[in-house]
Amino acid sequence: MTLIKTSLLNGIAVIIKMLTLLGLNKILAIYVGPAGYAALGQFQNAVQMITTFASGALNTGVTKYTAEYYEDEARQHSVWRTAGTIALIGSLTTAVLVIIFNQPLAGWFLKDESLGSVFIWFAATLVLFVFNTLLLAILNGKKEIQRYVTANIAGSLFSLVVTSVMAIQLGLYGALVALAIYQSLTFFVTLLLTYKAPWFKFRYLLGRVDKNAAKNLAKYTAMALTSAACVPVSHILIRNHLGETLGWDAAGYWEAMWRLSAAYLMLVTTTLSVYYLPKLAELQKNSEIKREIIQGYKIILPAAAACGLAIYLLRDFIIRVLFTADFMPMESLFAWQMVGDTLKIGSWILSYLMLGKAMIKLFIASEIIFASTFYVLTVAFTKVIGLEGVVLSHAVNYLVYWIVMAIFIIKSLRCK
Repeated sequence: MTLIKTSLLNGIAVIIKMLTLLGLNKILAIYVGPAGYAALGQFQNAVQMITTFASGALNTGVTKYTAEYYEDEARQHSVWRTAGTIALIGSLTTAVLVIIFNQPLAGWFLKDESLGSVFIWFAATLVLFVFNTLLLAILNGKKEIQRYVTANIAGSLFSLVVTSVMAIQLGLYGALVALAIYQSLTFFVTLLLTYKAPWFKFRYLLGRVDKNAAKNLAKYTAMALTSAACVPVSHILIRNHLGETLGWDAAGYWEAMWRLSAAYLMLVTTTLSVYYLPKLAELQKNSEIKREIIQGYKIILPAAAACGLAIYLLRDFIIRVLFTADFMPMESLFAWQMVGDTLKIGSWILSYLMLGKAMIKLFIASEIIFASTFYVLTVAFTKVIGLEGVVLSHAVNYLVYWIVMAIFIIKSLRCK
């Protein structure tokens, strides 16, 4: 499947996702406010970390080896059984721990132990959450793009319905519970779509753990666990810093800005995940890898830059439509955020080669270093220029990251 066709199919899911976000952003802005946005961001990062640890952080490896073993179904099934068994054990164990420590978790992430029941809701559906992401990883690796897109559309619709109803009825608490459970509800749609595929059987998901498959998946586990720890923790620390120094409304403005960026960049990032990761896993010749990267820079980077420019020019209109007048102070964040987003995509086109080719040491080192520098730069810049410092640090961080990626990737390709 070509890059353009993959982008178009993903575009359908992304358009639906963005339409749901139009409604969700407005509802959340009305019913939880800027400070509530900050709390939702904290909880979302908690969910991201806990889910990754619970699943054994195997999904990237599952996608990679499913694509790599496309002519050997027996090896694919071995990978799936190994991942599924580890995910089941990990998710059940993690769920029990989350239930036991629900109040301390709420105190640390949400600054309110009375919200501990939100973590109980999350733990109760964690197994479904984990297996939903595993099935999506399998569909991705099998290049079942239509099924993959349909499952993501279902997730968007569940998010819209569940979050809207819960936030309207119960405010911030309802929005947090919705965030905890909606992806688990999507599991049933993803399972049905996967079950209908001629190559899938339930017995392929659970069984004996294959040592070689586990060893291969462990390479990606190290990388995924690093991401699961570094990126969310850096964001949590940044929100805490903003909340404690500039106020929790300020932290909410940044969270709203970050959510907007994630929404408009979704087409680009999903295309990288769905097209580039499996494709780079297959390619063996340096000339083919270079050609694929150049194609990405010709198509994806200009598209990201154009979207960023359009959003910057329409920033006042976007804030009023997607949020409320209470969020107008975030207008000052758009310029550097859009610059940083473009630099991010430019660097990610190269960094996905680390995932596709399991460049473990480089990936882990870069994740730790640049998650740390994002926080350090934010603390330094916000002391000087206030809230705009967090988006300036975003841009500077990704500029340096892109330069470092270019140096190491070019060196790596020349050495082969």
